[in-house]
Amino acid sequence: MFELTAGTIDRPFRDKHASATVVSVATHVAVLGSVAWVVMFSATDVLPRVPSMMAFVAAAPAPAPPPPPPPPPAAKAPKATQAPKPAPTAGPTFAAPSEIPVGIQPETGIDLIGEGGVVGGVEGGIPGGVPGGVPGGIIDDAPPPPPPPPPPAKPRRIGGEIQAPALVHRVEPEYPGAAVAGKISGTVILEATVDEAGMVTDVNVLRPILLLDRAAVAAVRQWRYQPLVLNGKPVPFILVVTLTFTLR
Repeated sequence: MFELTAGTIDRPFRDKHASATVVSVATHVAVLGSVAWVVMFSATDVLPRVPSMMAFVAAAPAPAPPPPPPPPPAAKAPKATQAPKPAPTAGPTFAAPSEIPVGIQPETGIDLIGEGGVVGGVEGGIPGGVPGGVPGGIIDDAPPPPPPPPPPAKPRRIGGEIQAPALVHRVEPEYPGAAVAGKISGTVILEATVDEAGMVTDVNVLRPILLLDRAAVAAVRQWRYQPLVLNGKPVPFILVVTLTFTLR
């Protein structure tokens, strides 16, 4: 130990031989590498196994059934003919004013353009009238004719429950001179028709006598009766009249 401290120990590979230093370093590296290899081999003596590949084979799916046949084409309904659209009629165009109006101007009338009127028409006129017409207009169609009058009532025959009205005006027949000369006499039977007012309108001879029937008819036509009222209404009637001609 005294020699190491004093520096008197003999070191053959320190300064005199460089090759000895290289050999020593290589030896150390080899030893350390061998030790490291042994340690690593001993720790991993089993090599890693490669996993085997597993394949699964699935059965092929069953073929899909064929699609059903398409339904027969439905009969197409005939297309409804569309009425032609009416052509737009010329009318007034409305546009926003380009300038702001000042004040409110009084109205001069009603513009009927576009509503069946004409330019220059009057307020309250008929659409489609003429310029300068009158309010209300004049309808060209003639008014419907008045209903026909009711048919005249059928004359009622006097007899039974229907009694003859009172005679208010009687005219005696004139005895014809020829009948007086011929000494002709007798009874003439007549049928008289009287209207609603009681006036005799028609006379028929039921039993004539020569030279006397005309005088009887002329007298009866001037007679007047009271009206015959049935159910509150006057009705015409028919009665039998007898006239007797006697010579004195």
